[in-house]
Amino acid sequence: MIAQLTGTVAHVGASALIIDVGGVGYRVLSTPAALSELRTGMHAVLHTHLVVREDSLTIFGFATASERDTFEALQAVQGVGPKMALAMLAVHSPESLVASVQAGDQKALTKVPGIGPKVAARLLLELGGRLVMPEDGAPAASADASGQVVEALVGLGYNLKAAERAVEAVSDGPVVETAVADTLRAALKTLGGSRG
Repeated sequence: MIAQLTGTVAHVGASALIIDVGGVGYRVLSTPAALSELRTGMHAVLHTHLVVREDSLTIFGFATASERDTFEALQAVQGVGPKMALAMLAVHSPESLVASVQAGDQKALTKVPGIGPKVAARLLLELGGRLVMPEDGAPAASADASGQVVEALVGLGYNLKAAERAVEAVSDGPVVETAVADTLRAALKTLGGSRG
């Protein structure tokens, strides 16, 4: 997984930037707040999350690791994809999201375009124990790392759906960061040689 990009900002747009890393320009989707801090030609470090789909690879970038971790935790909620998670971070900081979830503030979550009362209720229910404010004040998210295993399998040539099924078959729920390698090995055994 591409977890960080360090390079020179080549272009800043309304919803994305291009960062030049060793002569390769990566297009990175980001929040309006993060983009407003960047200028063409400046050196930047972006904490990133790579989303792998059958027809695309999309990089989402954030100014802080806590924003990226919150983004990953939000996607673990059923019905919340990367675009909605990014929209949530465009409206709320990780700190205000943690506060809203801990307070059970459904109204604060519905301020995000595309989130109605049903999705807000699901977010409060499923994020209850996932988003916490550690002692240093930065939110830490116990994000499910199963996406990393799926990405690795797709990178090895397996079909996305088959990779997702294999990961579900060998894991009893969310995959913790430290179990990624073991889960990958178990999923590979399940898949065998079929890469259809």
